[in-house]
Amino acid sequence: MKLSPARCALTLLGALLFAAGGAAHAEEEKVLNVYNWSDYISEETIQKFEKETGIKVRYDVFDNNEILHAKLVAGRTGYDVVVPGSNWAGLQILGGLLQELDKSKIPNLKNIDPSINERLSKVDPGNKFLVTWLWGYTTVGINVDKVKAALGGPLPENVWDLVMKPEYISKLKSCGVSFLDSADEVVVVALQYLGRDGANKTPADYAAATALLKSIRPYVTLFSSSGYINDLASGSLCVSVGWSGDINIARQRAIDGKTGQKIEALIPKTGGPLWFDTMAIPADAPHPENALKWINFILRPEISASLTNKVFYANPTTAVSKKFVVPDVANNPTVFLSEENLARMKSTAGTLSNENRRQQNRVYSVFKTGL
Repeated sequence: MKLSPARCALTLLGALLFAAGGAAHAEEEKVLNVYNWSDYISEETIQKFEKETGIKVRYDVFDNNEILHAKLVAGRTGYDVVVPGSNWAGLQILGGLLQELDKSKIPNLKNIDPSINERLSKVDPGNKFLVTWLWGYTTVGINVDKVKAALGGPLPENVWDLVMKPEYISKLKSCGVSFLDSADEVVVVALQYLGRDGANKTPADYAAATALLKSIRPYVTLFSSSGYINDLASGSLCVSVGWSGDINIARQRAIDGKTGQKIEALIPKTGGPLWFDTMAIPADAPHPENALKWINFILRPEISASLTNKVFYANPTTAVSKKFVVPDVANNPTVFLSEENLARMKSTAGTLSNENRRQQNRVYSVFKTGL
């Protein structure tokens, strides 16, 4: 049908208004919602990002992977960036809970150590969904003087014996023993201690882990995945199964607070769980473009270094960022592991089957409740 000049003008105006409305809709509001682990960033990092981009950061925290995963499964979290452990992130990728990254908008991916991406590719083939935030290992943290006094002698050769053998942990109960409040962490530690660290666990593996954990349960005084930091620093605990950087945070807080507590993260000669925390964008993130800007910002060498300086975990851009790390942290062998010690650690970058996850949760529930 041939249109009149007036109708053509109206049609053109409508098209222009539609295009303008679409462009306005496509432009995200200046907001970024981040869900990260507790004690895992500095205020300066957030402030610098806000100043540079004009994007307001709303920042919430969690203290175990189970909490984050439950929120992602429920959907509509409202978060734009989340920081799952790599072993959980693999499950989230398979479940369609995360969206693929537009790498063209993250040029600083070039700063990541290729070996980090190689390890992460076990759960994220092609590194399509995940970018490492920081990495560390699960270990034993001690109050040196209190532990030596309680034992009445030297530490065992295998530091895991401190918390896994009744003959040692029973002597430490009086000065406080804590375990991470996470099935994923505690059961993995027990299985590795028993030499059963393969990817596919059997019922016999979990039965052995249950028996081991039951034998030490009477001597555990606290389950905590964040509060143990201050408790170590203040002297309320003398032994903690915790994360390497958190134990170093406790050490620094004791030094800064002049509490007189000598806190040390131990490096197990028999190894321990090595893990990677990752940045990811939920499938239903309301501000994915802002999320990409955040990820690119974090991967700048001086920003990655500032995270390490604050929370004492190694970052994925060490080759280009270590020069920005303060000497005391850069030279700390429990932050940047030697090649020898790193080789002893056992990566948890893998995805458990749903059945293994259920069995793991059952073992932990028996341990925590003491039933």
